[in-house]
Amino acid sequence: MQTAQEAFWAGEFGDEYIGRNQDAQIIASKTALFSRILGSTRGVSSVRELGANIGINILAIKSLLPRANFQAVEINQSAFARLEQIPDIHAVCGSLYEQFPAGPVDLAFTSGVLIHLAPEKLPLAYDRLHEAGRRYVLVVEYYNPAPIEVSYRGHSGKLFKRDFAWEFMERHSDFHLIDYGFVYRGDPVFPGDDFTWFLMERQD
Repeated sequence: MQTAQEAFWAGEFGDEYIGRNQDAQIIASKTALFSRILGSTRGVSSVRELGANIGINILAIKSLLPRANFQAVEINQSAFARLEQIPDIHAVCGSLYEQFPAGPVDLAFTSGVLIHLAPEKLPLAYDRLHEAGRRYVLVVEYYNPAPIEVSYRGHSGKLFKRDFAWEFMERHSDFHLIDYGFVYRGDPVFPGDDFTWFLMERQD
């Protein structure tokens, strides 16, 4: 059974979200972001995004890693229809809580997704990231040192901030932090949305 948050994003609101996230500046900023993040990795040849929407993040990474293999899961049907049109992608329409049919990848990540999940389901989301990330796990999300709920476009129960990376590493101690950063909405060249990113690597 879908959570209230999943139904929210699978429905009309999720459809409307697509139209708000196709601006050329967003794509440029995403490419700049992932260029910086990938600079702290090595040997990434496969990538999976949990909650990929129409695939803007994947397109940005694909421009930087053109030979990599890409996988994605997305719950909204309209977004998935766009996502699966990306060349050479293995995309699944469904819940990120479900096990992905393919094996692990070098880099597994979320971007603006964990903040919208039901808090009680986060441990399962962390487990899915852990299963997916053979070498690296990346979370690009809003940060707060303690869990808080924030009104999201007039909706309650749909946006939560917390220290996702810390919680992930507490649950999965075989990963450790190797890099992190902040993207400011006022950046003069590549503005973001005041979000943070944390790159973690699996320990040998």
